[in-house]
Amino acid sequence: MLCVATASVLIALCSGSVHLGADTLTELFTTTQSSSVEQAVLLQLRLPRALTAFALGGLLALSGVLMQVLLRNPLADPYILGSSGGAAAAALLALLLGLNGWPVEMAAAIGAFITTVLVFALAHTEGSWSPTRLLLTGVVVAAGASALVSLLLALGDEAKLRGMLFWLMGDISNTQRSLPLWLLLMTAAGFSWLLARHLNVMTRGELQAHILGMNLRQLRITLFAISALMTAAAVTTAGSIGFVGLIIPHLARLLVGADHRRLIPAAALMGGSLLTLADTAARTLFAPRQLPVGALTALIGVPVFIALMFRRQTPR
Repeated sequence: MLCVATASVLIALCSGSVHLGADTLTELFTTTQSSSVEQAVLLQLRLPRALTAFALGGLLALSGVLMQVLLRNPLADPYILGSSGGAAAAALLALLLGLNGWPVEMAAAIGAFITTVLVFALAHTEGSWSPTRLLLTGVVVAAGASALVSLLLALGDEAKLRGMLFWLMGDISNTQRSLPLWLLLMTAAGFSWLLARHLNVMTRGELQAHILGMNLRQLRITLFAISALMTAAAVTTAGSIGFVGLIIPHLARLLVGADHRRLIPAAALMGGSLLTLADTAARTLFAPRQLPVGALTALIGVPVFIALMFRRQTPR
């Protein structure tokens, strides 16, 4: 998986309107005084975008792993608690007001945070949060946010409609800040890996966790907070990119098993590789036009998910 991840980044660096071979990449990375067009394309455009796409894919996949364990639902994904809907509604409202750049990202972060807090507040009952109640509350809040997004699109200016739709479908073309995303990914992956044994116990049910003396309420809140933070960071940076957090955990389990000591790093690597390759295809298939990367991940995710469903139904 490390080899696949490295290959996906190299493919992203080589592909584009300016083709860069392996020898050219080595020369450009080792030469510090060159000011060629190729070096500017590599270091200022392709490398930051490839690193950002990889970090985003890793964050979404890791968040999907945590959500499927915590909600004990194989259909859970990072957006199931409505954070993407809240972020989308707030970002579209900012675009509708004529804002651009970091104010839109700030609005998306605030919207994701408000939606997550709202879901947790509504789902809290009898001193705890049950997975079923959280799931149902998240679905309802997400539906309300989706209705608000439709209303904003209907009221929006036609000149701004294309940018709003691109943001909704996932767009990495304007993201150049990969370092904070990588720091978050490494921190969240390391912390989740340290709790991998607890996650293994949680997959066997709450009764087993209580028998072993786990503080299930505290662990659940901690993991929900980590997952919500990763999802909010991804949505704030590039909009809603679907199916990565839903499909990758299932594919990783097929390859490495259900032990989270292997599943967590595998999902992060596979999610990063998938989104990097999808973003490369989005900017090269119909160049100079760029496709929304969220549309490509959905086109990949739908047949893969259907194949997984039929594979689980096939008698052994």
